Amino acid sequence: MRSPRWELVSRSAVRVTIRDVGPWSRFPTVTNGAEAVVDELVASGLLGDGQRLFYFDSEGACDEIVVARGKFVEFRAGAST
Repeated sequence: MRSPRWELVSRSAVRVTIRDVGPWSRFPTVTNGAEAVVDELVASGLLGDGQRLFYFDSEGACDEIVVARGKFVEFRAGAST
């Protein structure tokens, strides 16, 4: 399975924000591939302990991917960045 395609929107000491870029006819959405996205961000050093992860989904809504100990936990809808 292919990993979702995303781009980095912003990064600070407390949060990382990404955007789902698709095309969704060829790649899963960030929502459907959240585990792979978190793994990639952690492995690349873009997401560290204590940082929150926000994403603009395929419809443009901003939600949060809750991460603990470097692993996907759950989604938090309607998060504010």
